[in-house]
Amino acid sequence: MNTTKIHLVRHGEVDNPSGELYGRQGGFHLTPLGREMAEAVAGFFDGHDVRAVVASPLERAVETAMPTALRHGLEVRTDERIIEAGNRFEGINVNRNRLVLAHPRFWPWYVNPFKPSWGEPYAQIVERFSAAIRDALTLAEGGEAVMVSHQLPIWAMRSFCERRPLWHDPRRRECSLCSATTLTFSGRRLLAVDYAEPARELLGRARDITPGTSEAEENAGE
Repeated sequence: MNTTKIHLVRHGEVDNPSGELYGRQGGFHLTPLGREMAEAVAGFFDGHDVRAVVASPLERAVETAMPTALRHGLEVRTDERIIEAGNRFEGINVNRNRLVLAHPRFWPWYVNPFKPSWGEPYAQIVERFSAAIRDALTLAEGGEAVMVSHQLPIWAMRSFCERRPLWHDPRRRECSLCSATTLTFSGRRLLAVDYAEPARELLGRARDITPGTSEAEENAGE
């Protein structure tokens, strides 16, 4: 049976001078460096049999997907099921002063860190993303699909595929800006999980709300 590859690509650097947790808010676009990263991703997929390009509907994801789609003569399909995770801290700068997280008004949000109680449950993220991947397997059967999403959803899917707990320390996420987490399937059976950083050379110049294990600087705002 032919193999199909699903590439889970994180978006590039975002124009976010306030350093807030942008979450699902609209209006956050790529920086010029972020656009360079998107072009690096497109170059990474040159020569690949890309048959579908799917993006989260948020601007930063669509803008990251566009160069790859153009190179392969495809349209960018958007899919709500691969959107950023819901988070009650959306709109707050959580990096400038961590003590803000200790404010009593947030205490009820910390009841269950394994779920987590301050945002969309990890299991729900995996459920919706898995459904989108199943559809992408049909779209790109025997070839490859590129799905541009966000760090937490991609990391949750990778953890699920590698049979690791979904709860985790965000500082340990291996999911840099414009990275590619590749799922290889035979039919609907997962064969392998691989990871690459097409924009590695640009990461040292980048700022990121949650850098994880990458070389990007943590964005604490200006």
